[in-house]
Amino acid sequence: MPETFWTVRWPDGTEEQLYSPSSVVTDLFEPGLSYPVPDFLHRSRIAMERASNRVKARYGHPCSLAMGQLDRIEQRIAGFDPKGAPVTCLKITQ
Repeated sequence: MPETFWTVRWPDGTEEQLYSPSSVVTDLFEPGLSYPVPDFLHRSRIAMERASNRVKARYGHPCSLAMGQLDRIEQRIAGFDPKGAPVTCLKITQ
């Protein structure tokens, strides 16, 4: 389960590096692609839940870092218009 970081550009133009304890984000996001806000949130929820479940399967407990990252994504995205500018995945690194 390699730790994975992915950098996004939010609809307001700011960039942020996000964290996953697993490479599962590579299944759901692709560098250079943009995602409408609702789709980005949906994919983020799937990614963080899968990552947390992988940690649970391996170590016996869910990953609080993955769930914390999801909380931060949900808080950040709450301020954006769902029909406005998309979220862009800039890069993914392991």
